[in-house]
Amino acid sequence: MTHTVERPPTGDTASPADYQIRQVRDPRVLEAALSEDRGLAAYALGHLEPGLIDTADFFLADGPAGRGVVMHARGMGQTTVVIGEPEAIDAIMSIHPGARRSYLSTATPEQIRYLRRRFRITDELPMRRMSTNRATFQAVDGEVRRLSGRDVSRLNALYASEGGPSFYRAETIDRAVYFGVFDGHRLAAVAGSHVVAPNASIAVVGNVFTAAEYRGCGLATRTTSAVTEALLTRGCADVILTVDPKNMPAVRVYQRLGYVFGSVVVEARLQRTDFLGIGPALRRRAAKRRGRYLEPPGLEIVPGHRAG
Repeated sequence: MTHTVERPPTGDTASPADYQIRQVRDPRVLEAALSEDRGLAAYALGHLEPGLIDTADFFLADGPAGRGVVMHARGMGQTTVVIGEPEAIDAIMSIHPGARRSYLSTATPEQIRYLRRRFRITDELPMRRMSTNRATFQAVDGEVRRLSGRDVSRLNALYASEGGPSFYRAETIDRAVYFGVFDGHRLAAVAGSHVVAPNASIAVVGNVFTAAEYRGCGLATRTTSAVTEALLTRGCADVILTVDPKNMPAVRVYQRLGYVFGSVVVEARLQRTDFLGIGPALRRRAAKRRGRYLEPPGLEIVPGHRAG
């Protein structure tokens, strides 16, 4: 049997010299650039919301292969999203690779091949986006309660019940949308939101979890239904989530609620191979001299800082 080893593309096929790269702050421009696959771009669209857009740096590249968008965000930990043509994304990453370490929340398998040129990639998770809207959503009735910051200790206890740490803060729960099912005073199941962006008309559901002894009782269906309905009611036309396609119990829950499969997506951990950021800084200056890189007036990003 022959095994094929995946190797990153070689050569300087994504040189900044071939692309017009710019840092963009205008949410209207960014929303238009991210609109082709809203489910895939959900995390980036969510960061266009007031209060989050100031915690993210967005870069657009246009060139021979088409357009790419990169978001480096720090509002919910160091997070990276890449959308669009892999060569255009590589052109951006050649001059703005982001933090030394970050969590890649959105990429496609083809983009991963190009990202290997700039990053050490670990903990890859092949996932699928699923989405619903008012036309497809099928609500499920059942007793649930909206959670608030007062429930944070019970929430952390539930998420930590299988050994992992959980450090949610009360203000995080108050800002988000969380619903739970209680057995007496004990929180037995929960679902919540990662992103709520009414201005972009999109939201992301996540953190769906049921205590081991309550699984198989339909609690995940009830909590996810309640969160989804609340998000649709708040004006989010599209509600998105990410699922492991091999997790058939979870897939069946979401399909029962009217979620349908969308794009294949890869999540992973990134570590820059140019740890000091010297190469990106030199390429960035060269691109600026040639007029191939534009940044907003008054902005100077230095290596190791923000999106350096």
